[in-house]
Formats: sequence, structure tokens, C-alpha cells
Amino acid sequence: MQIEHNEKEIAAMREFHKGNRQEGLRLQEEFAAEFRKEYAEKDHCPCQKACRYHGNCKECVAIHRAHQEHVPNCMREMLNAKFKILSGLTENTLANEIEPPKEILRKEFQK
Repeated sequence: MQIEHNEKEIAAMREFHKGNRQEGLRLQEEFAAEFRKEYAEKDHCPCQKACRYHGNCKECVAIHRAHQEHVPNCMREMLNAKFKILSGLTENTLANEIEPPKEILRKEFQK
């Protein structure tokens, strides 16, 4: 099952935007049911960082909401895609002003 860019969830959002809440909710619940079944015993977390909250979305998000410094790593791809569009308004010159932090990754992602 693909989580990011999931066609069923994209279709649900189209229905919500059209004002068809009932169909949007139906599709969203189908996605959620498929997710629960597929990932009941599998790792669904795309985060590569070494963290004791890996795969525990509820606690991870609560921690990030509490400290308010940055967002969970699993949301980086989605947010960076949005920021890239905005950065295009200044010919992506923001990239010249940013240096990513050094992070400690899980063993399977270390080089």
C-alpha cells in the first residue's frame, strides 16, 4: 500500500472540495481501513532518524506539537514540496541561505 500520494485519499479530498462530504468520508474510511490492515504488523514510518518514537505517530506528533520547534520528519517531503513552489517565486534563491543539520540516522540508513 502506498501512503504518500494515495489515489483513494486524493479522490476523497476531491470530493471534500466539491462539497460532497459523505463520499469524501466514505473514501477516507476505505483508505484508513486498508492502512490498518496493511500496517497492523509492518513498519509504516518513513522517518530515517534514530528515534525512540519511530512508528508511534500519536506520541511523535504530540511531542512536536508540544515543543513547537519543527515538524515530524515524516512530513518533510510533503512540506518541502510546498516550500519549493513558494521558493520558486524568488528563483529558489532561498536554497543559498540554508544548510541542513547533521542528523543521526537509523543504522539501515547510515552510510
